[in-house]
Amino acid sequence: MSFADVLTLLAVAVAVLWAFLRYAPSDSHEWHVDPDTVRRPARPNHMLLRGEGVFLPVPPDQVAARLEAVARHTPRTAPFAGEGFHRTWITRSALLGLPTFTSVRLRPAEGGTRMTVFVRARFLPSLPAAERARAEGWIATLQSSLPAEGAPPAPSSLP
Repeated sequence: MSFADVLTLLAVAVAVLWAFLRYAPSDSHEWHVDPDTVRRPARPNHMLLRGEGVFLPVPPDQVAARLEAVARHTPRTAPFAGEGFHRTWITRSALLGLPTFTSVRLRPAEGGTRMTVFVRARFLPSLPAAERARAEGWIATLQSSLPAEGAPPAPSSLP
């Protein structure tokens, strides 16, 4: 077997592995989970914000609409499962298209909404910094687009 044959076989093996990782089906029963009740995974490939979560001083239906707009304007992100106050989105990495799942639960709280978030990479051993930054960016965008407690609502300027 020549060196060129070995390189060709290696290239084919890498392409097959990439295709499996990129196009493997994702089961919504496994990836659409409630951030309030999910068990923390043993692997460090996740970010879980729960307990007190994030407080937003508007009703859950308004947070859900704004969150949907933020997610819709996030590159390579699409709705995966759920509706209303419990949704999961899938975001694919720019280079290889590997999936990361973001599950959000919105709960009514006195004077607003409590948001819990669970982000996890499907195939990677750790959560990429870009995925953590995306989830934190969603939260920051929501917080900056909402009125301060007691202030009248400002016109929406979501992307």
